[in-house]
Amino acid sequence: MPRGATVVTSPSVTAGFSSSADADHRISIVVPVYQGEATLPRLLEEIEPLTHVGSTPDGHSFTVEEVLLVFDNGPDGSARIIRELEARHPFVRAVWLSRNFGQHAATLAGMASSGGDWIVTLDEDGQHDPALIGGLIDTAMREQANVVYAKPTNKPSHGVLRNTASKGSKWLLTKLFAGSNAPDYQSYRLVLGNIGRSVAAYSGSGVYLDVAMGWVSNKTVTSPIVLRDEGDRTSGYSTRRLFSHFWRMILSSGTRGLRFVSVLGIVFAAIGAVIAVYVLIERLTGHIDTAGWASMIVIVLITSGAILFSLGVIAEYIGINVNMAMGKPPYLITSDPAHGPLGRGRPEKP
Repeated sequence: MPRGATVVTSPSVTAGFSSSADADHRISIVVPVYQGEATLPRLLEEIEPLTHVGSTPDGHSFTVEEVLLVFDNGPDGSARIIRELEARHPFVRAVWLSRNFGQHAATLAGMASSGGDWIVTLDEDGQHDPALIGGLIDTAMREQANVVYAKPTNKPSHGVLRNTASKGSKWLLTKLFAGSNAPDYQSYRLVLGNIGRSVAAYSGSGVYLDVAMGWVSNKTVTSPIVLRDEGDRTSGYSTRRLFSHFWRMILSSGTRGLRFVSVLGIVFAAIGAVIAVYVLIERLTGHIDTAGWASMIVIVLITSGAILFSLGVIAEYIGINVNMAMGKPPYLITSDPAHGPLGRGRPEKP
C-alpha cells in the first residue's frame, strides 16, 4: 500500500501504511490461550489489518507491532494452531508456559514478554473486537490514564446466573474489601506498557492482576464497547474455578479481609451476649425446664462457626505468604516443547 494511503476497516480504526516507526503508539496484544483451536485463526485475521499504521477516531496514529499468544496448556489443539499462526504471521510470538497456570498468570507472562508502548489484553473466544482498540487509546489520551478497561454496553452472553454472580461479587469486593475499581474489571483492557511489565515482574503467586495494577496505576478509567457473542465455544470456567477466581480477588485486595474477621468476631460476641441475657431471663422466670442444654447448643454453634470461618480466612492469607516465601512463581515461561527433547519422536526401527 502506498505511503499515506488509508482504508476504513471499522468505525473505530483507520488503517494505512505499515512502518511501525511512523506510529505514535506501538501496541502489544496479549492473548491467553487455553481453548483457542477454533477461534484463534479468526482473531488473527481481524488483528492483521491493525499491524499497518492507522489512526484512532481522535487522530492518534498507532500500530499493532506484536501479538503474544500465551499457551496455557489447554486440552485442545491450541499448541498446533499457535505454531501455524507464528509461522504464517511475522508479528505473532508464542509464549509457552510449563503447565496450566490460569488466565491471569498467562496474561502476566504475556505482559512480561511484551515490548510495546501499550499492552492490550484480549480473550481468545472472539467476544472482544480488536477494531475497538482505537477507542481505548483515545480514552487513555483524553483522560491521561495508565489503565483503560473496556466497559460493555450490552450484557455478556454467559447466562443470567453467571452475569448476576459476577455483578454481585464485584459489588461485594467494592463495599467490603476496598476494591474501588472492581465493577470495572474486564479482561479487555489497555495498559501502559511500563506499568504492565512492572506488575508482571513484581506480582507474587496468587495475586489478582487487576488488583495489582490498582496498586500502581495513577488513573484508571473505562471506555464503552459492545461485546460480541462467543458462539458455540464452551467456557473454560467451571463453578469451582469462578469461585476460586473471586476468592483470589478478595485475598489480593489487602488486609481488609482480616479486619472483616475482627468485625465478625465482635458481631457474634454481641449476638452471644444478647442470647445469654435472653436465656438468663427465661431461666429466672422458670420458662426453661432443662437448664443449660438449649442455650449451650445455640452458643456453641454460633461461636464455633465464627471461629472456624475466621481461622479459614486467616489461613488463606498465611497460605499466600507461605507460597511467596517459598518462591512459588505465578508463571514459568519455557521454550516450545516441540523444539526440545519432548518433541523428539521415537526412532523408527530399521
